[in-house]
Amino acid sequence: MFAERLGRNGRDNIWILIMYGAAALFLMLFIFPYLYMLLSSFKPSNEVISTSPTFFPKVLSIENYIQLSQYTGMGQFFLNSIVAATAGTLICLILGSMASYAISRTAASKLSGFFLVLVLCLKMIPMSSIAVPIYALIQKFGFYDYLPALVVVYAAVNMPFVLWMMISFFKAIPIDMDEAASIDGASPLVSFRKVILPITIPGIISTGIFTFLLAWNDFLLALLLTSSSAKTVPVALSEFLTAYNLDLGPMTAAATLFSFPVIIISFFLQKYLVSGMLAGSVKE
Repeated sequence: MFAERLGRNGRDNIWILIMYGAAALFLMLFIFPYLYMLLSSFKPSNEVISTSPTFFPKVLSIENYIQLSQYTGMGQFFLNSIVAATAGTLICLILGSMASYAISRTAASKLSGFFLVLVLCLKMIPMSSIAVPIYALIQKFGFYDYLPALVVVYAAVNMPFVLWMMISFFKAIPIDMDEAASIDGASPLVSFRKVILPITIPGIISTGIFTFLLAWNDFLLALLLTSSSAKTVPVALSEFLTAYNLDLGPMTAAATLFSFPVIIISFFLQKYLVSGMLAGSVKE
């Protein structure tokens, strides 16, 4: 396959080899930290914190995973992360797809243009600037350390991203399909659910993956809005490093387990992810 991609002349071959070499270099730079963490999770604890670390473990050990299983509440923290990220993503996709469809079909109106600008402005707001007001509201209503409150917050802060992604997918679908469904007697809701939505499944899946990753990897909001019962894994990971303790071994084990859902989702949904990104790039 590699030979088939080579050009017909020497100059093309040189550029192709340079591009492959650059891609391999960047791949190694990106994957090296994860491989080091993965291999460190199978090292004995004293080897992980050694002053002369090695890349490969001298002795394979599951000591770190055994110690991790002994930490109180770690299983609950993983469940909290799964529930918060999944539920927040589903809410975003359901509400965001309907809102994006409505905005894309009324793009010529001034109100839709205003919503588009508003969504873009909301996307540009740094998370650190709205974290404290969100914390104040959650405390005022008595929802601190309450998992459903974290789900709602994730859905709210990620909604602008979902809207901006989904609008491009719906704009790529000709409005003639809506008109044809309307002629056949379908209401706008039926037309959206049975005609338009199935076409945008790749876009919905790709948007859902990115939205899930945003919620799954969140640290700031989970740190401010939870303390014990609704705590997520990123917050729990930070507690392995304290002024009096340095549990790098169990921390690498927890980080490895925390990365598995993302890897599995990306592996099995890679086809939809790529096709969804390409569909979103189509312009009218």
